Amino acid sequence: MDTYNSDFEKDIYKFWEENGFFKPETNKDGKPFSIVMPPPNVTGALHIGHALNQTLQDIFARYKRMCGYSVLWLPGTDHAGIATQTMVERDLAAKGIKKEDIGKDAFIEKVWEWKNTYGGRIIDQIKRLGSSCDFSRLRFTMDEGLSKAVKRAFIELYNADYIYKGEYIINWCPSCHTALSDLEVEYEEQQSKLYYLKYFLENSDEFLVVATTRPETLFGDTAVAVNPKDERYRRFVGKKVVLPLVNKLISVIEDDYVDMSFGSGVVKITPAHDVNDFEVGKRHNLEKVIAIDDYGKMTHNAPDLEGLDRFEARKITLEKLKEANLIYKTEDYKNSVGHCYRCNTVVEPYVSKQWFVKTKNLAKKAINVVENGSIKFIPKHWEKTYFEWMHNIKDWCISRQLWWGHRIPAYTCKQCGEVFVSEKPIDKCPKCSGELIAETDVLDTWFSSALWPFSTLGWPDNTEDLKRFYPTSLLVTGFDIIFFWVARMIMMGMFFMEDVPFKDVYIHALVRDKFGQKMSKTKGNVIDPIEVIDKYGADSLRFTLAILAAQGRDIKLSYDSIESYRRFMNKIWNAYRFIEINTKDFQTEATIHTNSSASIWIKSRLSKAIDQVTQSLDEYKFNEAAESLYQFVWHEFCDYYIEMSKAHINKDEFSDEVKQTLLVVFEQILRLLHPFAPFISEFLWQKLPLKSGESIMLTHYPKNSGEDIEIEQKFECLLELIKAMRILRSENNIVANKKLNYYFRPFNEDSRKIIQDYKKYVLLLANSQELFIIEEDVPKSFIQPTKYGDIFLEVGFNVDIEGEILRLKKVIEKTQASVDFLNKRLRNEEFVAKAPRELIEKNKQELQETILVRENAKKRIEQLERVL
Repeated sequence: MDTYNSDFEKDIYKFWEENGFFKPETNKDGKPFSIVMPPPNVTGALHIGHALNQTLQDIFARYKRMCGYSVLWLPGTDHAGIATQTMVERDLAAKGIKKEDIGKDAFIEKVWEWKNTYGGRIIDQIKRLGSSCDFSRLRFTMDEGLSKAVKRAFIELYNADYIYKGEYIINWCPSCHTALSDLEVEYEEQQSKLYYLKYFLENSDEFLVVATTRPETLFGDTAVAVNPKDERYRRFVGKKVVLPLVNKLISVIEDDYVDMSFGSGVVKITPAHDVNDFEVGKRHNLEKVIAIDDYGKMTHNAPDLEGLDRFEARKITLEKLKEANLIYKTEDYKNSVGHCYRCNTVVEPYVSKQWFVKTKNLAKKAINVVENGSIKFIPKHWEKTYFEWMHNIKDWCISRQLWWGHRIPAYTCKQCGEVFVSEKPIDKCPKCSGELIAETDVLDTWFSSALWPFSTLGWPDNTEDLKRFYPTSLLVTGFDIIFFWVARMIMMGMFFMEDVPFKDVYIHALVRDKFGQKMSKTKGNVIDPIEVIDKYGADSLRFTLAILAAQGRDIKLSYDSIESYRRFMNKIWNAYRFIEINTKDFQTEATIHTNSSASIWIKSRLSKAIDQVTQSLDEYKFNEAAESLYQFVWHEFCDYYIEMSKAHINKDEFSDEVKQTLLVVFEQILRLLHPFAPFISEFLWQKLPLKSGESIMLTHYPKNSGEDIEIEQKFECLLELIKAMRILRSENNIVANKKLNYYFRPFNEDSRKIIQDYKKYVLLLANSQELFIIEEDVPKSFIQPTKYGDIFLEVGFNVDIEGEILRLKKVIEKTQASVDFLNKRLRNEEFVAKAPRELIEKNKQELQETILVRENAKKRIEQLERVL
């Protein structure tokens, strides 16, 4: 191919996979380095967040592999309980079928069919990205081995008294019809109302004013409470009030939980429908009256409202209260309302029997291993977030009322009530031989995920993989699952393995659109990684994500930035084409010493780039590593050395040496590049005459071969002057192919000598006819100062000053019109109120850019007028 395109990527990936290059056995004698992939949902599709996560993991896997490590990057997918079950239910619903119509066993068969049909999609997409996972070890959270591990883990935790079943108030999704852990509830601030209701004292016209945001729950009230320090209400404690609309007597109690500044300072206590009220109820031995059922409908405890949706019941309750003159007042009120993280339904606090993991003691060791540095978070500030949550951890509700998932391996005896746990099915009570009822709930998806670092390596069996690769070396994940997953893996790793599950945790940021907005289908700003790969190639996307992945800073991604780094891939391709054409007759077997200054310089700069890239990777500074590589390849190698080589190739005694240097340095560049852009680096490396081995993956990552500080200092002067000459050409709109005369007034003798010695490079790279070394100013000329001396360009025939001033005045006129239009638009309150935020941001950016163009044009006119 004469021009770069990414059509070869699939063939390259097939070549790697067929030859087993992703397996740790490739470097079987190397030091182990392991990563377990955060398992994506088995029926999901690759999104841009996955692409970032996969890219960063693969950069490190390939880098460590090339550093001689025995690398295991273990892939897998998650059964994703609620998400997968919901997808299959929707698919059945489209055919007019409910899961209850076909029964549990048949439904689970349907889910497995769905998994087998769509489960390979995300794996294929991961391969498109170039991920070098060992797919011969692919795991699934419900495969046979992991199912065994989950049962064993539950039983060991249960026998160690870390798992219990108890009645508790939990987060309940009436739509998904399952319990949710605290972490599965997403809170949204919304504008609500605070209703002040009258609770009349028994046999009295006197009443207490009770504030609530949920009047429909009053049917579950079993007390009203005041703070014991609140003098206003001390005389009412111990008395009875009449529950509005129900006409039932409930007690006035005192409890420190009551916030005296909230509402009137008197609160209703509804133990079955509020987490805090549940705890108050336990302290005061209050009855738990259920007013709202598990489908979000009112129960028989709400007179005349049974079967109504809770929000419809709220409206009717308020009407009834108003008719009875039981509303004291109403206020606007902002509060945070919990929603199901899957379906966005408002979560209902609900009392039921659930399975829990006691977490306090497990958390102590998990806190300690981060405090003592056994596990490091990168960036470090995420440790604070981790500690805040771990120090305030609550017991983990692990049971879910779903059909798809790991069934809890517990059995209850109908006769004696004893509970038994077993890896294998049992039907008779070991204690009384009574009939056993198997638990129908399944485990929270995150329970199996918490075992991921060791269960995927073969636990509970003591496999060779487990012995060699646990603890794993690195976890790369997003900040949003530090609590869901990272913390729980640490707790489970310390309990079952008595060792940390990983040593470093790299927390990457979010990928947003170019305006910094979160990507969403509704906004229409989603960037599909597979579409990007189809259009630009995987290497372009990978390099873009890497170079934008600064620690602790969200990525602003756009098609423009991807296109920009596709041009970088094209630059590398063109460099190869130049080298191929100019070295095809070169005898690579010959050993030639490097003597030309340009070759000594580029090898020294290569060593510097190797150090910068390596150090940045070792510090997880992916963006700095990619930037160092980009600057060296684009500017120093392509823009300077390749251009300098034209002064020697087939022209002087340095010709063969320069050809060899081109090949040697370019081969090292491809190795440096490989972790970031594996496809193009492999494809071009295979074409090089200097290659040694089957694949670039199996070569060693480049090392510093020595730097020449003296030659670098000389070339710094040389390149600074070439840049100054190019600036003068660009600012004066002089075509690139016109040869110009420049003048150089050096500040010292060293600068003069450097330019005299390397004048041929200056003339070539600046496309200059001549460079005159002078002592005085050049009249009627433009000047570009440098720290080594001043560069002059005579006006003469080079620049039409009057024509240029006229052109710039037109630029100012045009940009001023744009500035006026944009200012008027952005000052329009109606536009700002109604326009999409991304359009406003785009207009602001456009305004700043237009102002900059206008001001630069004004400065340029002043400069030109001084020369006239």
